[in-house]
Amino acid sequence: MGLNQGYSYRQRLGPDAADLTVLEYLSRRYQHSSADQWRARIEAGLVLLDGEPAASGEIIHTGQTLVWRRPPWQEPNAPVSFAVLHEDEHVLAIAKPTGLPTLPGGGFLVNTLLSVVRKHYPDATPLHRLGRATSGIILWARTGLARRRLRQAWETDVVRVYRTLVQGVIDQEELTLETPIGAVPHLLLGTVYAATPAGKPSMSRIRTLERSSNTSLVEVRLETGRPHQIRIHLAAAGYPLVGDPLYDIGGVPKAKSRALPGDRGYLLHSERVTFRHPGTERLIEVACLPPPLLRLIRNPL
Repeated sequence: MGLNQGYSYRQRLGPDAADLTVLEYLSRRYQHSSADQWRARIEAGLVLLDGEPAASGEIIHTGQTLVWRRPPWQEPNAPVSFAVLHEDEHVLAIAKPTGLPTLPGGGFLVNTLLSVVRKHYPDATPLHRLGRATSGIILWARTGLARRRLRQAWETDVVRVYRTLVQGVIDQEELTLETPIGAVPHLLLGTVYAATPAGKPSMSRIRTLERSSNTSLVEVRLETGRPHQIRIHLAAAGYPLVGDPLYDIGGVPKAKSRALPGDRGYLLHSERVTFRHPGTERLIEVACLPPPLLRLIRNPL
């Protein structure tokens, strides 16, 4: 695939930007690039402040609008495909392959599920997202009625069940995990979601499906929808996802790790979603077969 069309990242500046220079703010806020790289972009006229080309030493204030006009770039490869599991005038259920981001970010713009789905369904809006490495079901609203009703019902009436493989042998048949989730420091991003006592309440219900000598195949029902909740909760309980490059035992980033939340390696699949149809009130269950490595290989427990 060739270059994409580029993108303008726009933000309204908050109190954390007050009295910093443009260069100081960008270098501190977006540590994926060095101060010299940001200076070169500013000098090339790619950074605007309130619609005008910014200067590196210009002081910025709360409420101003900052724009970085990123030139076209070659995106990482991704499997730009999907399957339709349910379709009607109000709702879509789409199966996302592992390796395809749901939304733009992390170097992806065109190679995203949002982009490829909207080529076929321009009216569709995702009601949630899955991590790049996560496969399976994502619900999409096609009408304002569907967006309103499903978002209102999201954490009370929409059932979301996942399957994953974790390190360690879980003795319990069922357990409930309630570790709070919030922002903690990260070497590259500044902050990342992880287990922290200062975080927001969260809940996952775990059911053990199968055990081997050093791993467990589990089903996870989400009662809340915090970012990376399954990965964080299981790691916090002492059972990190097999192959997870970021989260360690305790539910926090691995020490000195430069891994990002979107980095791949683990197996996680959105297997079932049950919801009441926003138009008909009929109960709908959508299922998506897990990949082979997440299927039972012996008799269920």
